[in-house]
Amino acid sequence: MPFRDEAQFVQWLRARWPERAPGFDLGIGDDAAVVSVARGHDLILTTDLSLEGIHFRSDLHPPRAIGYRALARAISDIAAMGARPRFALISLALARHTKRAWVSAFYDGLAGLARRLGVALIGGDTAIVEERTMADFVAVGDVERGRALRRAGARAGDRVYVSGRLGLAALGLEMLKSGALGIRNVRRAGKRTARNERAALMAHLYPEPRCGVGMYPAKRRLASAAIDVSDGFARDLGRLCEASSCGAVVRENRLPLAEVTAGGKRELDPLELGLHGGEDYELIFTVPRSRVARLPAAVEGVPVREVGEIRRKRGLTLVRADKQETPLEARGYDHFEGLRA
Repeated sequence: MPFRDEAQFVQWLRARWPERAPGFDLGIGDDAAVVSVARGHDLILTTDLSLEGIHFRSDLHPPRAIGYRALARAISDIAAMGARPRFALISLALARHTKRAWVSAFYDGLAGLARRLGVALIGGDTAIVEERTMADFVAVGDVERGRALRRAGARAGDRVYVSGRLGLAALGLEMLKSGALGIRNVRRAGKRTARNERAALMAHLYPEPRCGVGMYPAKRRLASAAIDVSDGFARDLGRLCEASSCGAVVRENRLPLAEVTAGGKRELDPLELGLHGGEDYELIFTVPRSRVARLPAAVEGVPVREVGEIRRKRGLTLVRADKQETPLEARGYDHFEGLRA
């Protein structure tokens, strides 16, 4: 094992986060953390699991990216609520065969994201297991009281917006899995192809939580509902609509899809990747028509694009480029698929 005992590990971990963050009163090394938030703010709390073999594969994902992505997943939930991320705790179960270099790179990855976003790691727990590694992050944010964005709240006529590009992370995963579109091949591609492939790899390995995008409409009371795209645009939009007791129409020609510039072992459909790929960690949010003019085309350099509208009738409908309407199925990732009663 990479450390003599848990005490040595905690000492090593504390040395990596010596700085004190605003509101951080007591953290790593005690029984529990103590933090404070500003008066008139609500705490936003979430937890997110990253399981080896499900959320990451050690043969595909470098440990730095595994640590980064594990934290990014939790922070994305905070972003979807329109809140500012503040603190994080991690419970880490390490496979017994894990090397110290892997642990160090894992923490380097999450530390880079945490410091850039101003998130303080304030505690957690550790364990050694026989087979697969697991990381569970608890993320804490805050938002002005009453301004948190929720899944419920969308109403008929509201416009549906999405940030960034859809399907880019799924494309990056396909590149890694196929081997034909790996990092080494990027250098041999043309400039445009290389740029697209690098963007796809980065979107998958190092996704960017859209904190600024979420905070903008929350602070200005522009959005009626929001959710992040973790399990696929169609599935997550369906979840927002279910919580809001409504449906939605999505227009294919407005979707900001990833550009597929090369093929691997199988042909990749940009629309399929964009609707059902998952792990984009972009934000879907709805805006009442009366507030649309107040929303800019980009927030902190991230494009936000209108892709459809909310309607009273339940279910999702896709309007194709040829104007044909078809039901839009939620075929993104679902952890409970295949479970039997």
